[in-house]
Amino acid sequence: MFFNYSKYIGIYVIVLINLVITSNFSLAERYINTSAKYVYLMDYDTGRVLLEKASNIPTAPASMSKLMTIYMAFEALKQERISLDTELVVSENAWRKKDEKGISLPASGSTMFLEPLTKVSFEDLLRGIIVQSGNDACIVISEALSGSEEGFANDMNQKAKLLNLNNSNFTNSTGWPHKDHKMSSRDLAILSQKLYQDFPEYMHYFSETKFTYNGITQSNRNPILYQDIGGDGLKTGYTKASGHGVVASAIQNNRRLILVLNGIEGTKLRAVESERILNWGFREFENKVIFEENEIVDSANVWLGNKPNVPLIVKEKVYLSISKADKGNDLKAIIKYVAPLMPPLEPNVSVGKLIIKKNDGTKINEYNLYPESKVNKAGPLGRLFGSLSYLIWGQPSE
Repeated sequence: MFFNYSKYIGIYVIVLINLVITSNFSLAERYINTSAKYVYLMDYDTGRVLLEKASNIPTAPASMSKLMTIYMAFEALKQERISLDTELVVSENAWRKKDEKGISLPASGSTMFLEPLTKVSFEDLLRGIIVQSGNDACIVISEALSGSEEGFANDMNQKAKLLNLNNSNFTNSTGWPHKDHKMSSRDLAILSQKLYQDFPEYMHYFSETKFTYNGITQSNRNPILYQDIGGDGLKTGYTKASGHGVVASAIQNNRRLILVLNGIEGTKLRAVESERILNWGFREFENKVIFEENEIVDSANVWLGNKPNVPLIVKEKVYLSISKADKGNDLKAIIKYVAPLMPPLEPNVSVGKLIIKKNDGTKINEYNLYPESKVNKAGPLGRLFGSLSYLIWGQPSE
């Protein structure tokens, strides 16, 4: 029979890791200003926010909220609820949809020039939204997937909660102005990241610069696609209420940045600012691998196990976006787990966290920590000696 010493154990262990990283670059430009009212620049792989301005404030997203309509459409494809070849009928409602002032949306906004009661393939409708920003195409898809645009908006809101888009609310599929139709620039960036993560097989549509339907060729309005910076998406938007905006994605040297700008005066300034800020992000930050897949991060003591301690590993590469000016001095890594670990321990069951934070406490990312190998409970003799050791020497230090 053994004494129960569990009340004396179970202490949270926190270990700080020095992230100062050697860089070959000279002092970089740390900050950048922009006239855009709302800004969010993030690294796609690491999730680090490189620049932000009023990023959590819900504002009118205009056609940029069509990205949520596209997410719902891509999801329907992946779930095989519909196919690219499926033909949908253009309803009178989609053709003549009126806003609150009684103005026809296709006539007063972006349109794919659909004809009422005709059939259109789901793929053409997708391209009509992504390339041409067609309001009519959005309504056709919303009616097909949810029965009505109102029902589709409800579905969009439910999906937004699941995606942790905490500062978004949808009242329609098009982004047409409505006092309750809002998205923050952060939510637009997170949604864009999820599009690339969840539906890589469909993201090529966003890089198309032209699309012809019904004998009418329209060009993609996204300025990033016409600049030599690796741009391949995603969506522009404009209303009087929101000003000009863009959700831009670009990739250089296998590194992707996602930028959201909103509240800009004019299309020319939108093009200039998006290119300038993306170039700044690529120039002034670099991604470093801190830990490789299955690399040992730390070692933890085990209480009454068949091993006295076990290495802790990460099962995925840990990337960090490092400011070339700060060289990692603005970041810290924290290892957190309850010590000592209690067996049995399995290699596929997480026992702790590796948390990456900025020095101001803002969390950038976190990764699960796993035992490198299986650890069973010690046998009777091992538990006896372990208990006696605890009585004599106390709990092993970490």
